[in-house]
Amino acid sequence: MTTRTAIVTGAASGIGRATTELLLADGWNVCAFDRDPVTVPKGMNARFLARIGDVSSTDDCEGTVAETIIRFDRVDALLHFAALHDTNTWDTLDDDTFNRVLGVNVTGAFLMAKACANWMKDHGGGAVVLTGSGSINVSGLGGHGRGGPAYVTSKAAIIGLTRSLARSFGPLGIRVNAVSPGATDTAMTADYSNDARAKVAERTLVGRMGTPEEIAKVAIFLASEGAAYMTGEIVNVNGGGSFG
Repeated sequence: MTTRTAIVTGAASGIGRATTELLLADGWNVCAFDRDPVTVPKGMNARFLARIGDVSSTDDCEGTVAETIIRFDRVDALLHFAALHDTNTWDTLDDDTFNRVLGVNVTGAFLMAKACANWMKDHGGGAVVLTGSGSINVSGLGGHGRGGPAYVTSKAAIIGLTRSLARSFGPLGIRVNAVSPGATDTAMTADYSNDARAKVAERTLVGRMGTPEEIAKVAIFLASEGAAYMTGEIVNVNGGGSFG
């Protein structure tokens, strides 16, 4: 049986790191792409490739796909978590910051998906999983979260990007879905006070924040053959926070 290969962005920490470890444990080859160094999981050298770069750079995205092909001969899935969080309010947010957040969160998602699709379309297709946010719900209306206008705008754009790419890539045999996490216990929420964490818990039906592994497992499902009849979907993983 051919070993499946995934590219995981934002792989140095949080959901991306959890996804990398779960995929390796499930027998996948993984190229872990991040702006920060990614350590090699113990005993996984043969099935692991680390890449440092910027997802908003076409050269870095295309280079990551090319190196993955050289190392593993294939790319079956992209699981894209790389993103910048920003809490600047409208009156403190400047154009450079706004554009940088959109450049990483939106343009970066497009460039990685494009780079992977350029190979997948000629080799039997594949799966792309992007990442939305509980700060914007599936209908495109505001949800919960501490993100400012730049971050929330970028994550709203992921809804449109997911559905647009699903239409474009569908005839090529490539599925495109997105996972939309609620508040998750990662570096992005490390500065939450006890009061903030309690309020997050109150907005869910399970009474707590999510773990990176819980989000990762849903993203991996979307990349798997178990989700072969799913494309263009944004899947909320928020402990029932949509009903809070």
